[in-house]
Amino acid sequence: MNTLDTTDFSILALLQEDASQSIQQIADAVNLSQNACWRRIRQMEEAGVIRKRVALLDAAKVGAGLTVFVQVRAAEHSEDWLENFAAAVKKIPEIVEFYRMTGEVDYLIKMRVADMAGYDRAYKTLIGSARLGDVSASFAMEEIKASTAIPLPQKR
Repeated sequence: MNTLDTTDFSILALLQEDASQSIQQIADAVNLSQNACWRRIRQMEEAGVIRKRVALLDAAKVGAGLTVFVQVRAAEHSEDWLENFAAAVKKIPEIVEFYRMTGEVDYLIKMRVADMAGYDRAYKTLIGSARLGDVSASFAMEEIKASTAIPLPQKR
């Protein structure tokens, strides 16, 4: 896939809004035939533009209503340490996002847990996974904006 055009961005916007729409609904919305729309979606999937299609759940209704942001300072800075730490983090289901950062904090982790006891269990697993310099957490009191949609050029 070379470049995305305005029709591709329109298709992506529709999929980000509701990926359960039929190909025909999307094709109608972007003025394409069903086959042409299907081909474009397939090409974007094969190129990795569309990574996957998922259902978004209400975290509180499934028992993971507490959001925790964890800042980690590494005890060491080696490639082996990072590989081992990253592998361990990927095994902790409560960790839903994991970033290597610039600045004073080395890693930022987002957790979704049921309650403080759930955080404590995940925390103990995390600190047991690697030698860490410092770990601190902030608990979200209210989610004001959350989106999985990536800003697209035509939407700005």
